[in-house]
Order: sequence, then structure tokens, then C-alpha cells
Amino acid sequence: MIVKARYVRFFSDIGIDDVPLVGGKNASLGEMYRYLTPAGVRVPNGFAITADAYRDRLTEAGAWEELHRALDGLDPGNLRDLAQRAQAARSIVYSAPIPSGMRDEILQAYRQLQAQYGDDMSVAVRSSATAEDLPNASFAGQQDTYLNVRGDEMLLDSCRRCFASLFIDRAIHYRTDQGFDHFKVALSIGVMKMVRSDQAASGVMFSLDTESGFRDVVFITAAYGLGENIVQGAVDPDEFTVFKPTFLAGHHRVLRRVLGSKKIKMVYTDGDIRATTRNVPVPREAQEQFSITDEDVLTLADYAIKIERHYSEQAGHPKPMDMEWAKDGLDGHIYLVQARPETVASRKTGRVLEEYQLQGKGPLVTQGRAVGSRIATGRAHIIPHATEIASFQAGEILIADTTTPDWEPIMKQAAGIITNRGGRTCHAAIIARELGIPAIVGTDNATRIVTNGETITMSCAEGNTGKVYRGAIPFTVAHHDLAAIPRPATAIMINLGNPDLAFKTRFLPNDGVGLARMEFIIGQAIGIHPMALAHPDKVQDAAERDAIMQRTRGYAHPGDFLIERLSEGVGTIAAAFYPDPVIVRMSDFKTNEYANLIGGRWFEAHEDNPMLGFRGASRYTHPDYADGFALECAAMRRARNDMGLSNIKLMIPFCRRVDEAERVISRMAELGLRRGTDGLEIYMMCEIPNNVLLLDDFARYFDGFSIGSNDLTQLILGVDRDAQTVAFDYDERDAGVKAMIRMAVEGCKRTGRHSGLCGQAPSDYPEMAEFLVELGIDSISLNPDAVVATTLHVLEIEKRLGRAPRAGMR
Repeated sequence: MIVKARYVRFFSDIGIDDVPLVGGKNASLGEMYRYLTPAGVRVPNGFAITADAYRDRLTEAGAWEELHRALDGLDPGNLRDLAQRAQAARSIVYSAPIPSGMRDEILQAYRQLQAQYGDDMSVAVRSSATAEDLPNASFAGQQDTYLNVRGDEMLLDSCRRCFASLFIDRAIHYRTDQGFDHFKVALSIGVMKMVRSDQAASGVMFSLDTESGFRDVVFITAAYGLGENIVQGAVDPDEFTVFKPTFLAGHHRVLRRVLGSKKIKMVYTDGDIRATTRNVPVPREAQEQFSITDEDVLTLADYAIKIERHYSEQAGHPKPMDMEWAKDGLDGHIYLVQARPETVASRKTGRVLEEYQLQGKGPLVTQGRAVGSRIATGRAHIIPHATEIASFQAGEILIADTTTPDWEPIMKQAAGIITNRGGRTCHAAIIARELGIPAIVGTDNATRIVTNGETITMSCAEGNTGKVYRGAIPFTVAHHDLAAIPRPATAIMINLGNPDLAFKTRFLPNDGVGLARMEFIIGQAIGIHPMALAHPDKVQDAAERDAIMQRTRGYAHPGDFLIERLSEGVGTIAAAFYPDPVIVRMSDFKTNEYANLIGGRWFEAHEDNPMLGFRGASRYTHPDYADGFALECAAMRRARNDMGLSNIKLMIPFCRRVDEAERVISRMAELGLRRGTDGLEIYMMCEIPNNVLLLDDFARYFDGFSIGSNDLTQLILGVDRDAQTVAFDYDERDAGVKAMIRMAVEGCKRTGRHSGLCGQAPSDYPEMAEFLVELGIDSISLNPDAVVATTLHVLEIEKRLGRAPRAGMR
């Protein structure tokens, strides 16, 4: 070790309490190297050049007075003046010589690092400001980093440039906004072994969901090459989610994955300090594959959980973390290269619900990945390059290819941000969350397809896909203090089919999911008929066969594609509401809907009235769909058993006769879903008059019943609910329908089975909710937009009936 070094500290000698000396980034690296390396978290070794070095270097050069002349009286709103003053400040800092004693210490530490890793080692030279990575302000990306640095002179020049980057335009502007004194903030430098991710992959991860603030997951992004592209938003990365509770229980599975385009990757360029890296195209075949393996994802999840636990214990309270990682293509190991407190999503308590809803429609212009859940309308302003930001006006919607920290002076003035490139952890996404404005990233074409100056509406309120509409579309915003809402005695559950909405919807007051629609996931995430995946050889159209083969590349059998995608879609919903029950209805497409899936027309016959045709339970043991049902069951078995989501209950729709129920239950047991084994409960949709009349007989095969008021109404009244010509005769409030519902609830009480209702009626009609509560139904399942209003209404009804509410939010 260096003896009595004044300006250098190795990572093994610093920790989280050393922020004033080495800055937030270096302090965290030292903390991890010292305390988490023994726990199996790999951190590359390195050393910090202290903030004292920055101060003493400027003092010895007599630079402070010059810096004051350059910066005193700065108007951060005048971008041209800011640029001139910042350039002058950088020149002053860069020109200050490195004193000989300081130079010797830096090079001696560099030799020690070479002795550990080899003379051919390259290093990363990274800024670490003494005010960065604080709990309420993220200084990420404000100063410069230099990669692939080799040799003494290149190292020393990189350090001088790094010190000077404290006065980059964006850094000055950001410090001014945050209220930091430029002369009280100092810069430390981290010099660390370079991880060769140029030959593998790298990315960013969070120990929570960045959009909703849901804390039970690890969210990981990954792309080929060096990590700067992900941080800068220059690439659309792969995304992975891991559910912490089941991971810690030993179920090491990826909860969800999204394939990114990953069109470019950053690699090293040997030579001049100004061009240590460059971007190269990624081959098409590699773009269509995930950049890291499941094993890598699970290693990263393990790192994230350990890091979050350590920092939470240090702080004495939960501390979600924002981390950067890199995989070394030479040794195959994954390294953590940065960890800091997450500063935006972790502030969300879930106690105040903000609901944005569009009140109209407009032409869809483009779409990408949604950041946040808000909606904004404004004038589109396309800016090709950061040098043109001075023309931007407050309240406009910023549209760019991508953004970097140089854009931050105008981003805080924008109503919203749209980019061609980037994922949910890119610069534009991070800043949008911090500012509380919507962003849509990774559209691929926004700068080309949106007309500059036109009025547009951008919506992030429709799930993970953000949409850009032409024109000003009205929208509403509602706020609810969820902490003030007690829980009714009647269980309030949620109808949900879109996994993209699961984590956000979780914060509504609820008792779980009363209806998770499997067919939505099959239609949106899979798009291929299950039988076409089981038997692709029977698809007679060459283009459709090619489409199936293209989507299922990398899978041993096309059916494995459905098993993985369906289990992850259902699993995401189950994880969001864990450990509360999530009742998953097995597929209930009609023949015309199945036929619209890729390959579907080769397995579906034409029916004049699909509502009364080959649907629901009748399919499951029939030769025309039995193999498709087997894939559905394999997916549910994977979600429950392999992924550990034991809160999943299954539900059989449109089961016409008792012997049909017996066949389906028997077949499910053969497929590994035996009722009662591992706590599995199987429910039945009660939606056919015969279900009500013979409920005692059906109860021998099922643990509960969910009344499907939509189908029950059409079958009692003889009205096709899809037919507009007789829509006036379709009414769930009809006396005959209510009589049947009463019989069903009473039958459930008589047989000791759970009773619920998951149709549209209580979401649309408050009087139906009142009727159900008075009957003493066990649960009512509602559409998300009706949950708060119906919960308040049910509380009023129960108060009148003398039923005491339960405690409020968990």
C-alpha cells in the first residue's frame, strides 16, 4: 500500500462516510469493495484521487480568483452566456499543472493496480463530485468519464480533463437549480480497472420498478458493449425483471423479459484521449437475441438484493438503489461498477393515487416505452442537436433522437419528452421522472414522423407503451388519498389482463385480482394460436409458418415460447399482488378471435354465433384444442411451481355441464395441476344458468365460483351481447338476472364455496354493487378505474348495514 499518501485512497481504505473526501461515487465503490466483495459481489479494484487534490491543485496554481471572475454573476437562464463562462472555467481548471508530489502518488497507485491486474490493463477515469448521489438529488452524468485509458500520460491528461468537467455547462446549470455553491463542491476522481464489457454486455439496474416505485422487484437493463449507450439513451436495451420474495425463497427465475433492438454497441478505440470509444452496428442476429443469459440476470438480481440490504442496514431504513454493472468478455464475470441511492421512484409511497385518463381519441402518430403515467398536450418541438436548444420554449414537448446531460437546461421547461432511442433507464427517462413529466423513449421514428410545430398529445397512462396522438385530446386527472380509505368487509378485487399495468394497479386499495384474463396475454404478448405453436407443421401458409418460426427463434420447440411468455405475463400480475390471490381464467377466446391469431385459421371452424359455440371448457379436452390447453397448463405450472407464485388460483370459463367439469379437472391433474396439491385452488366461472341451477353438483369439483354477469345476462335474457341491434335489451339489472345471482350466492354459502362477481355490472352501476353487498357476496372484482369510487360506495352501504370496515392500506 502507499504509505501516508495525501491525495490517493484505494477502494479498500474508503467507505460511505468518506463522501466529503472522495465524493459519492468513490465512497460507494469503496463501501462495496470492502463489505460486499466478501458476500460474492464482484467490484473491480481501483483508487480515488481525493477532493483535496482538486482544491490544492487550484490553490497552488492561483486559479480561484480567475474562477470567480468567470462564474460570478452567472445567469443560468442565458444559455449563450452560460456556455462562454463554462468554457472559460474549464480552461482554467484544465490548465492548472498537477504538482509533482500529487503526480507521483497517482502514478504509484497506478503501478500498484497494474501489479494486481497486469501491465496491459486499461482503466476507467470517473468523476466523483462531493455533492453527488445524495438522497434528494441525482448528479448522475453531470461530469465526464474517460474509458480505456492506458499509460502514464494518458492517465494524467484524463485526470486533468475530469477535474475540468466539474464546469461543464450542464453541471453548472444543474448545481444552480439544486442550490449548490460552485465553490463548495469539489471533484474527486476514481481510477478503476476497466471491465471489458466491449466484448460482452453492460447495463443499469434498480432494486425497484422505476415506473411505479414497486419495491419487490429488481429491474435490469442490458445491451451489448460499454454501458454509456444505455445511460445516454443511444440504444434500446433488453429489460428483465426479477421478483425478490420468490427469489429469496429459492425460486430463481426471471419474472419478465422484453427484447430491445440494441442496434449499436460501444467499443474501444485505441489512440487519442478524445476518441477512446466508438459505436459500431450490432449484427441483426445478435439484435434478435438477449444480450445476457438468465444466469447473468439472476446473478445481477443477487447483487442488487445484497447491495440494497447492505445500504438499508447502514441507513436504518429501506434504501432502494440505482446500480451500473458490466460483464467482462474476457473472464466471463459480472462486475458492479457503481451504486447510488435511487432518488425518484423511491419517493413514491403509493398512498396518493394520481389517475390520468384520456377523454377522447385521435390519430396515433407513434409509440414507444412509457416513462411515468401522466398525459401531456403541447406544441411539438423537434431539436436535432444540443447546440439548438436555445430555441426551445417553455411548455413545448421536446422531441429528439436522444438526450444527454447537455440538454437538461431545457428539459425542465418541457411539458413532456419524446425520443427515437433509449430505454427506461436512459438519461431522458431519469430526468423526466425527476421532473415529474411524461416521457416516451425508443419510438425509433418520432423526429421523422411528428410534424414540427404541430399540437400533439402524449399518453403514458395506457401501460408500458407510451402513445403519441395528433391533436389536443382532453384528459382528466384525479387524486385520491388512499391512506384515508378503510377496507370494506366485502373483498374488493380487480379485473386485469395487461401485465404492463400490474405494478401501478397494485397500489389501488384491493384484495387481489378477481379476474386475470389469460387471452389478453396470448393476444398481445404471443399473438400466435396455441395449436399453431403445438403443431406448426399444420399451418399451410408459408408466410405464417415463417412468422411463427421467426417469433420462436431460440426455443427448443415453438410451444416453449408460449409457456415462457404466458407464465411471465401471468407471473407479473401475480407478483404485483403477491401474496394476495390472483384468479387466472384459462383462455376464453371465441372461434372468431382465435382465428385472428397467427396460424389460427387452420385450426378454427367458422361459427355463425361464436358466443354460443366452441369456447371455454368445451375446448380443453377436445382433440381440436387439447394440445393448446396442455401448453396453457404447462405455463401455469411454471408460474406456480418454478416461479414460486403460489398465490395463483385457476378458473375454468363457460363450463356447460357437470360431466364437462369432471373431465377438465381430471385432465388438469394429469397435466400437473391437481386441485389441492401445493395449495392449488380451482374456481369456475358461474355464467350459464345451468351453473346456478346445479351449483351444488359443480361445487364437488371447484373451490369457488365467480359470477360472470356479462355472459349470465345474455343467456338469461337471450340477448347476444355483441349485437348492437338488440343492445337496448341487454341489462344486468334485470330482475331475472338478479334472481339468478341471488341463487348463486346462496348456493356458495350453502356449499361453503367462495362467491365473487367479476362482470362489468358493479363497475357501471352503483346499484348493482349495493345489491351484491346486501346479498353478502364474498368479493366484487372491478375494472381498475372503478375501484376507488366503488370502494367508497361499498363502505357507505356496509355502514348502513352495520358492518365494520377493516384497517386501511397495508
